[in-house]
Amino acid sequence: MSSTAQAPDSTAFCADLVRNHDFPRYVATLFVPSAERRALLALYAFNVEIVRVRDQVSQPLPGEIRLQWWTDMLSGQVHGSAEGNPVAAELLRAIRDYELPVEPLSLLADEHQFDLYNDPMPTMAALEGYLAATSSALFSLAAQVLAPPSEAVEHVARHAGLAQGILQVIANLPRDAAHRQLFVPQQVLANHNCNMEDVFAGKETPALRAALDQLAGEAQQHLTTALSLLPQVPASVRPAFLLLSHVRAELKRLSQAGRNPFALLPASRLRTLWTLWRASRSREFTK
Repeated sequence: MSSTAQAPDSTAFCADLVRNHDFPRYVATLFVPSAERRALLALYAFNVEIVRVRDQVSQPLPGEIRLQWWTDMLSGQVHGSAEGNPVAAELLRAIRDYELPVEPLSLLADEHQFDLYNDPMPTMAALEGYLAATSSALFSLAAQVLAPPSEAVEHVARHAGLAQGILQVIANLPRDAAHRQLFVPQQVLANHNCNMEDVFAGKETPALRAALDQLAGEAQQHLTTALSLLPQVPASVRPAFLLLSHVRAELKRLSQAGRNPFALLPASRLRTLWTLWRASRSREFTK
């Protein structure tokens, strides 16, 4: 079967993968033209595949092998055709059609090797470095699908990724703690005399709440900066940052007084749709 015949199946596969595992980003793609939407879905499906590796393996080595396959594929070293993998096929097409740089994609996969181990995140600087190579890079690549790269767009992407990534650390705390994995930096916990074992035990303490409040404050600062910089980038690229409207809503929801940080309460899909639809029609993201 030709790659042309396979393309609709690959496209649908990526769309389903993103819709099922990263619904906010899936919704954000609904507000861009179909050609660019296909490329964005390829990027986001690739990200889903990389992030899911830690949940699909019980030991680090098989996870490292899976991540290495992606970096080998991106460098053209995979034996046989990557076209048999629908996400790889769509990603390679997006790279070709939009001249996307391969290095940030490879670095994104490499950085997620950290996820395979239970080493704690040591410092805030280490977390920001991890998020810059993952979440910020994804914003940057999405923006390059919609408009030529620029320093101004990169600046927005960096802060957008830090805001979204820190929010994800707060939202994922219940799951991470259950696996004795901690993305909340040790430095932040120590600042508030928060014991790691209490976190792993699911104990809701004033110290943990203070640490999470500090993280939420960091996320809010990056969000505010990213939104303030949006008017400096072309209107054509702003849909790549629509996810920031979801980050803003979720940051407010997860920062509510009295919320149990160990309660897994994902945002409703209807609320997410509404939030992103309103943002897509607002001056903030269009003019």
